[in-house]
Amino acid sequence: MIAAQPSHDPSLRRYLEHPRGGPTVLRIVLGTQLRRLREAAGVTREAAGDAIRGSHAKISRLELGRVSCKERDISDLLTLYHVTDEAFRADFLALARRTGTPGWWHQYGDVLPGWFETHIGLEEAASVIRTYEVQFVPGLLQTADYARAVTQLGHPRASAEEIERRVALRLQRQALLTAPDAPRLWAVVDEASLRRPLGGPQVMAGQLRHLLAVSRLPNVTLQIAPFSLGGLAAAGGPITILRFLEPDLPDIVYLEQLTSALYLDKRDDVDHYLAVMDRLSAQAESPRESQEMLERLLTQAS
Repeated sequence: MIAAQPSHDPSLRRYLEHPRGGPTVLRIVLGTQLRRLREAAGVTREAAGDAIRGSHAKISRLELGRVSCKERDISDLLTLYHVTDEAFRADFLALARRTGTPGWWHQYGDVLPGWFETHIGLEEAASVIRTYEVQFVPGLLQTADYARAVTQLGHPRASAEEIERRVALRLQRQALLTAPDAPRLWAVVDEASLRRPLGGPQVMAGQLRHLLAVSRLPNVTLQIAPFSLGGLAAAGGPITILRFLEPDLPDIVYLEQLTSALYLDKRDDVDHYLAVMDRLSAQAESPRESQEMLERLLTQAS
């Protein structure tokens, strides 16, 4: 029995008219829709792979949004899945074309590792970004001078030109905080990162002033986890959780490491890290108390 196919899918039209997050998010959306159609048609990944002259592994990567796709492959899959409505097929093919359109960050491909490129695309599409940082001020809240000091620390052999390229990339990411439909940023920062004199006293003073200013944005919540807490709920490295308005995109946990990153979207994993973030937020100073703490630290740094 052939499952009835929809003649119109409003979610596809929404992504085509108001794309957010560039090709990264569109690949995930397209993959999710293709998986649903395949399952509704009762087609295995192996059979789908054969239809596009590939393997079940290629179909798996396609459905997870890990790779872009050719229009011919999408057309063949839609035929295999019994999708005959011309308008519906046209939306799918238009979405497939968009997945190959470079995001603004592709101009930094010489200094942008693939594992971080995914994060930028997700960050651009997120409606809520929750983050906890231990060692450094979060990248979305760094000044140029502070970002330069962090970059020099992490890339000691990089040329001056490469350092400036990396700093420019970081600063361009921050534009999303003041863009129309800006996401909500909820950041918990460890006191250690604010007392560590990265770049020297003047750089830190400028960074503290910037944190005070950005903490007053209506879409930014900044909390400081003070030394007095002792052990924290998140022992270890930084955590970022991205939440999306789009129903096709699950919450994603981003765990950055020195030369790679993990992306977790299984419900149990996400729930675990959400609980950790909730405990951190409950333990940290309130936003108002955090602003007062920043003012005291700024006085000490001046």
